Amino acid sequence: MGKKKNQQPSASTDDLLNTLGDFTSKENWDSFFTIRGSDDSFEWYAEWPQLRDSLLPLLQQQPSPSSSSSLQILVPGCGNSKLSEHLYDAGFGDITNIDFSKVVISGMLRRNVRDRPNMRWRVMDMTQMQFPDDTFGVVLEKGGLDALMEPELGPQLGSKYLSEVKRVLKSGGKFICLTLAESHVLGLLFPKFRFGWNVCLYAIPQKPSSKPELRTFMVVAEKQCSNELHQIMSCYNHSSLACNPHQASGLLEALESENKIRGEYLSGSDVLYSLEDLQLGAKGDLTKLSPGCRVQLTLGEQGVSRFSYKAVLLDAKQQSEAFSFHCGVFIVPKTRAHEWLFSSEEGQWQVVESSKTARLIMILLETSHANADMEDIQKDLSPLVKPLAPADNDKGNQIPFMTASDGIKQQSIVYQGSSSLTGPIVIEDVVYENDDGDVSRSLPFRRLIFQRTEGLVQSEALLTRDGLFDKSIYETEMKKASSSSKSKRRGTQRRNNESSSKMKVYHGYLASSYHTAIISGFSLISSYLESVASSGNRVNAVVIGLGAGLLPMFLHGCMQFMQIEAVELDPIMLNLARDYFSFTEDKRLKVHIADGIQFVRDKGNISAVGDTLHENKDDSNNEVLHSSNGSCKLRDPESQRSTNIDIIIVDVDSSDSSSGLRCPAADFVEESFLTNIKDALSEQGLFVVNLVSRSPAIKDAVVSRMKEVFSHLFCLQLEGEVNLVIFSLCSESCIEEDRIPEAAVRLDKLLESKHPEISQSITDAAKKLRRLK
Repeated sequence: MGKKKNQQPSASTDDLLNTLGDFTSKENWDSFFTIRGSDDSFEWYAEWPQLRDSLLPLLQQQPSPSSSSSLQILVPGCGNSKLSEHLYDAGFGDITNIDFSKVVISGMLRRNVRDRPNMRWRVMDMTQMQFPDDTFGVVLEKGGLDALMEPELGPQLGSKYLSEVKRVLKSGGKFICLTLAESHVLGLLFPKFRFGWNVCLYAIPQKPSSKPELRTFMVVAEKQCSNELHQIMSCYNHSSLACNPHQASGLLEALESENKIRGEYLSGSDVLYSLEDLQLGAKGDLTKLSPGCRVQLTLGEQGVSRFSYKAVLLDAKQQSEAFSFHCGVFIVPKTRAHEWLFSSEEGQWQVVESSKTARLIMILLETSHANADMEDIQKDLSPLVKPLAPADNDKGNQIPFMTASDGIKQQSIVYQGSSSLTGPIVIEDVVYENDDGDVSRSLPFRRLIFQRTEGLVQSEALLTRDGLFDKSIYETEMKKASSSSKSKRRGTQRRNNESSSKMKVYHGYLASSYHTAIISGFSLISSYLESVASSGNRVNAVVIGLGAGLLPMFLHGCMQFMQIEAVELDPIMLNLARDYFSFTEDKRLKVHIADGIQFVRDKGNISAVGDTLHENKDDSNNEVLHSSNGSCKLRDPESQRSTNIDIIIVDVDSSDSSSGLRCPAADFVEESFLTNIKDALSEQGLFVVNLVSRSPAIKDAVVSRMKEVFSHLFCLQLEGEVNLVIFSLCSESCIEEDRIPEAAVRLDKLLESKHPEISQSITDAAKKLRRLK
């Protein structure tokens, strides 16, 4: 049993093999053995002379040397192989053979009834064995698992079979699997025997005359009393592995992959466990609550459930009688899975606390679940989460399902395209569910999303009629919209811009909290900004990373004294900003399609040239300013301001976040670039960077690097977000923390915002600025 279709049979068996087709079909096997007959045995894999020397020592390694005759051996999927007969004749008399083919069992019983009267033969499906737990000391099979693991059928039958093997084996017993060791078979076999098993892989010797075709291997898994994890041992020389090259490479790859996973477990890495790992005790006794326990795992598999899921199991840090639920499931939609509250460990503990649940199973939905509604998801999850409930939950209570709303009432895609630099891009209009009474949240928003960082909204803007904002008008209109949309399904996606065609982006509103945070940091140099503005000069600002152009447009509208340059590498972004976000340029707002790093470097070089001049005039009649430290800077006659930059903002995401740094790209926080930033800034200059990473180590490394270049650093950690906005000052003197509220008031007076709530949010954010020491 288990003969694979790519193995080369002899010509005399070709016709017989053609009768099989599906190796998992009982009817096909009945036909095969009827034609073949019980007396004409056929060895699908290695024969006894090749197996004997490898197999017998394993069976004889028992606690008592004289116990071989009492060793209970099960041979599932026995077929008409002579393997059991050879073992019986070698002194192992307690052997039970099973096969789901009544034809072959009847024939084998007749063949052995006289010579081997104590041998047992039973018609039984090996995926549903009718034996009690812990019955056998050895389960020995030859090709049975391979037969169940036809690639087109998936792993379901193989998984059920191995679960049965584990159940019927005694502690200390061995599962001996003779297999072709194909990668899809080992991909199921190795994880199934991960915790609480000692696994070794052997290569069975081939006949001297045989060519390196498909070779038989022997996997031996010994059941242990503890739940320890061990690396898989291979008892053969890899370099002299003589077999089919494809078979050898697949085996070695599967072995290396599994041992790598086991190594990560042993090293304590933050890895994903399977449900079976946890049931075997990988993280202790799953039936008991363990305060503060947090485990990441996967639930579901092909053939068992409709989907697979990434999950986090959390036992509340403080156990209490006041819990509403002993065990609960919390489903996070794909659109919110990236949020700090659900993606970070700290945020997840907050969810546990607010849910009042002793054990919370958080399910993080992904793209693969996009076409299923929540009812289907819950139905699929119900049997998967039951084994995760602690024993105290067995009171007949159902496990409640809770869901984090995606917060979106209506959604329509207005643009979908791609860029060679940025990748797939989506622009969509959304209306949020309004739970807090904020009128603006009832209005439509336009969002820019880069799908390379799926789920992360890059830019978000408020849409209003003709780009103007009037609360009274929109309160009335949104009441109408709310009543007319009650019959519409929540979260419905439309691919038209019927409503949004009448709407325009309103640039006087900051929808992104990190934009508010960036501007709040201007309070650190508000005295300087005030002096420049009062003298009628311009503050030079550079924003690296245009996005939808919302931050430059807000600054342009609210800070009339500011000269703004935006630097964007991808020309498509500029077109999208113009076409979909009402971005416009004028004499105070220019866009450069350029590399931001090179742009800053060039600016720094210009300043360096200015610092080397000591004349009052240069060849181009540009006036030269002498700074207080004796250096000189070029003056631009048109703006009557130094060509140095006063504010540089880096707001770009990374095209490769594999390093753990999502924003900005790693090059923007290298020491060489930071030095260029400092060279390009004025003496009172401010450098702002939006840092997004879930790794504390990466954040610490970036901050440490910035401290090497800049004299003073401040930061603002956004509440409920992963963003950390860092502010670096060039000046040797620096504002004290207790003076920041006063500086924030000064900044508020410089802002020409039509909305007091916007100014207030910037002032409130400024008061949360903290010095990085």
